[in-house]
Amino acid sequence: MANSFQQDNLIGQSNALLEVLEHISQVAPLSKPVLIIGERGTGKELIAERLHYLSKRWEQSFIKLNCGALSENLLESELFGHDAGAFTGANKKHQGRFERADGGTLFLDELANTSALVQEKLLRVIEYGEFERVGGSQTIHADVRLICAANEDLPSLADAGEFRADLLDRLAFDVITLPPLRHRLDDIMPLAEHFAINMAKQLEQSLFTGFSPHALSQLMDYAWPGNIRELKNVVERSVYRHGDSPDAITDIIIDPFESPYRPKKQIKLPASDTHVICSPDNDVTQKRNSVSHPIKDFTDLTNTVSFPADFKKLSETYETQVLQQALKAGQFNQKKTAELLNLSYHQLRGILKKYNLLDK
Repeated sequence: MANSFQQDNLIGQSNALLEVLEHISQVAPLSKPVLIIGERGTGKELIAERLHYLSKRWEQSFIKLNCGALSENLLESELFGHDAGAFTGANKKHQGRFERADGGTLFLDELANTSALVQEKLLRVIEYGEFERVGGSQTIHADVRLICAANEDLPSLADAGEFRADLLDRLAFDVITLPPLRHRLDDIMPLAEHFAINMAKQLEQSLFTGFSPHALSQLMDYAWPGNIRELKNVVERSVYRHGDSPDAITDIIIDPFESPYRPKKQIKLPASDTHVICSPDNDVTQKRNSVSHPIKDFTDLTNTVSFPADFKKLSETYETQVLQQALKAGQFNQKKTAELLNLSYHQLRGILKKYNLLDK
């Protein structure tokens, strides 16, 4: 069968990366569950692929599923399959990911988003190697190595009763924690050059002209909250916009929305000729007084308001900025952000969903 694993995607020579690769080499040959923990964009799926293709199961199926992309019912059906007639629209038997991964490896991403019901069924599969399809009574046996990933602190979720502690114990035979790109500074330029060369090939350019000193500084000085995925997008965008010029790339386009013509969202207040403006960097300003500093507390917000005012819209504006500042302070890790705001993980996700701030 075709081997889709590309080793050159794991590029770098930093000590942090080399330690991870050594860890992978040790645990890969074992048919034991492994947890991969890391921020968004750190390459968790690539690590899972490496674990599979360095194992004795490398010739068998490598099946993957993002648990955060499906509702509970759909996730249950995708994992365990369903029999015909199990629910409305189930006209025929559906083979789940566990059946399809029999003899191989199943990779489950965003594990923290699974429900208690799904977690209970996962625990049974790990313990006994068996399950039933949704709507079925036949016991199905599957020999599957389970690799799971999360960008949350699962032990803290278990302590809070938001994740099954017994499932965590069974999954955590070993845990691989991936370093964020800001802790792999030696790897930024090799990765950037790799992505740039590949993009130049896609654009059918004769060569990659390199980065100027200014561009190098931009790449090295940025914090990369989106890690390798963000770096790849930024570099490819910069190469594309640079075009066929024979000169080195001088500008790194980190924010594609940056423009002097970027529209500002206006919140109009009734019965008043003033309004609050939310600027692109999420500072709340009052047009008449030209206040441009970020809100530090609710007093700052009220100082910008002209009355009469729309209380609901002002409150939403304030809450949105607090959430965005807390996400940034928590490095966009929702568990850390919830702790900063004294909320539970699920309370935070509900509020983020309300304001359309959830990562999709």
